[in-house]
Amino acid sequence: TLWKSGNHNPIQLLGRITQDRLDQMAADPRFVLLYRRACERHDSYLQVPARTGGVPRIAYFSMEYGLLDCMQIYSGGLGILSGDQLKAASDADFALTGVGLLYQRGYLQQYLNPDGWQQERTPINDFYTLPIRPCEDAHGKELIVTIALPTGELYVKVWHVDVGRVPLYLLDTNIPQNTLAEHREITDQLYGGDVYKRIRQEIVLGIGGLRALKKLGIQPTVHHMNEGHSAFLAIERIRLLMQENGLTFEEALEATRVSNVFTTHTSVPAGIDLFDAGLMHKFFQGYCDAAGFPFDKLFGLGRKNLHDHNERFSMAVLALNTSAFRNAVSALHRSVSCEIFQDLWPRLPVEEVPITSITNGVHASTWINGDLAALYDQYLQPDWRERLDEPKMWEQVHDIPSQEFWEMHRKRKRRLVAFVRERSANSATQRKASSAEIRRLQDELLDPNVFTIGFARRFATYKRATLLFRDVSRLKKLLNNPKMPVQIVFAGKAHPNDHAGKVLIREIANLSRDPELSNRLIFVEDYGIQVARGLVQGVDLWLNNPRRGEEACGTSGIKASMNGILNLSVLDGWFDEAFELSAGWAIGDRVPYSDDQDEIHASAIYSTLENEIVPLFYQGSEREIPLEWVRRIKTCMVNITPRFSSGRMMAEYMSALYQPAHDLWTDMSKDNFEAARKKSVWEKRMKEKWHLIKFLNLGEGPGDYVMSGSAVPLSATLDLGE
Repeated sequence: TLWKSGNHNPIQLLGRITQDRLDQMAADPRFVLLYRRACERHDSYLQVPARTGGVPRIAYFSMEYGLLDCMQIYSGGLGILSGDQLKAASDADFALTGVGLLYQRGYLQQYLNPDGWQQERTPINDFYTLPIRPCEDAHGKELIVTIALPTGELYVKVWHVDVGRVPLYLLDTNIPQNTLAEHREITDQLYGGDVYKRIRQEIVLGIGGLRALKKLGIQPTVHHMNEGHSAFLAIERIRLLMQENGLTFEEALEATRVSNVFTTHTSVPAGIDLFDAGLMHKFFQGYCDAAGFPFDKLFGLGRKNLHDHNERFSMAVLALNTSAFRNAVSALHRSVSCEIFQDLWPRLPVEEVPITSITNGVHASTWINGDLAALYDQYLQPDWRERLDEPKMWEQVHDIPSQEFWEMHRKRKRRLVAFVRERSANSATQRKASSAEIRRLQDELLDPNVFTIGFARRFATYKRATLLFRDVSRLKKLLNNPKMPVQIVFAGKAHPNDHAGKVLIREIANLSRDPELSNRLIFVEDYGIQVARGLVQGVDLWLNNPRRGEEACGTSGIKASMNGILNLSVLDGWFDEAFELSAGWAIGDRVPYSDDQDEIHASAIYSTLENEIVPLFYQGSEREIPLEWVRRIKTCMVNITPRFSSGRMMAEYMSALYQPAHDLWTDMSKDNFEAARKKSVWEKRMKEKWHLIKFLNLGEGPGDYVMSGSAVPLSATLDLGE
């Protein structure tokens, strides 16, 4: 009870247990044995052999981190991914250090008013009751870094979180040293405030984060920008090399670019932070003067077209121009990103734009439910947790008796129903609902024996949350089928400024009060880690219907798959790669989105549910299990878990991005960056002389016939000028 009421906060939990209770447990030999085993597991995880030389030291910068529900420093998928990446780096023992911001009020807590309209609370985070601690310098004093802003000197305090073997440093401006309220409020709230607060937050993250690492004595060989929010770190790296090694701006850019990694998560240009020239000039003219390079050089790095004086400064373009390694988060997202950013490489075909892809994964140990893990302990290899990425090992899932598998799933479903009933009744109590309504929610809402669909994600309009409600009469027939009933659980938050997203939430909330739907449809308030975990571990089917090409990856369906939940999804993001392996169902085809698809996709969802999915689920009788459904579940888990785990993802980051970036930095930094100096001279000469190169003779072509698979001889004569 304490664990739940404290929002899963371990510090608060221990602080609220009485000393008498602790003494009582310390005298219980059974409890002490369990405690010692837990300590042994923890210590053996942390005690690993010392790393040898030549290992990349990675600094990972992200605006948000989803680690615990009690630490409200995340808003959605980007933050959850960042948290999972830190955990996976810890499991793989990568020399990775996380950098982020510590928000005093975090992200919004959601509740619905009696009309179903989203309202927001932003409770204060008490840092001293969270599992974090202040960093100290060599003299035992709080570690503080400073940044010069147009409004004066800004002081930034550094906090430390242990994520397994990986340290995470969080930056905080709400400290007494900052006498101006606008300085203290910079790290007030995630994605809150105006453009002035946003640029200040990104200066603190990129520039302040790099200065914090320097003061801590951490010297990364690779700098990873997770989205463009932290791209100012590239400018700070240039300034440091100019100041400490005597390089020119161009030489420092060349030297640092080789070890910068940029991951883009956006699928639409509107998702990129843009700043006006005046705003940039206000915040960076003094910085550039002190660093010794013209403001125009910095501003040019954030624009696609240097001749368009009206173009705003783009954080994504800055990150792309200052990084040698760039990746999207799924194969389809790579194609979308190449389209968005082709202007930076205008002479290249779209498919050759230098952006690669590494499909996101999720941290299986975080998201696989405990009952399923117990089954794995019984039937898989004893060390299955250390072998999550081995497809061969997962074949043993087929050996788990179907009856046990189904009972495990039914148990999780019962827990989900109890969780939703309790949460919904509490929400109804807070909005002063009638006692009859509260009793209904406690006793009648949802049925653990009924086929259950889950839909939980950020309520952006492109995700089309209400696609299922285009034909309400047909939906009512589906949900109230006397032989094969269906129920749906929705959850998700809209951004405070997203009016359209709030309208979608109100539409669902009001439909859930329709007497014909009230026990079969529910919107669960305040979507977060615990709500997500309950849904992806307890529903029967995961629904995902965004506009194709606008979901960069979308990892909630992966979490569901790892728990034996089948997907009904548009072929977008990760599911475009996984559909044929997932044993799930696709909505629509692999064609670009157009407005007329809304009606087509809605009809496809109804038809697939009515004719395929729901009848398949109800094939078994009350005592028998649906064998074909369980077979599909097992196939899904065998194929998806190893291929879409965060361990596989981080191994790809290491081989494709981190290790090459580390090797290039090692070579580039030799002899006081002699390679960077030479490269800069070479590039300058090539730009000056390139126009002199001419084709004199193109030679003969390959002829009328070309044999597939064989070499094609081509020749040309060039005049290289000077």
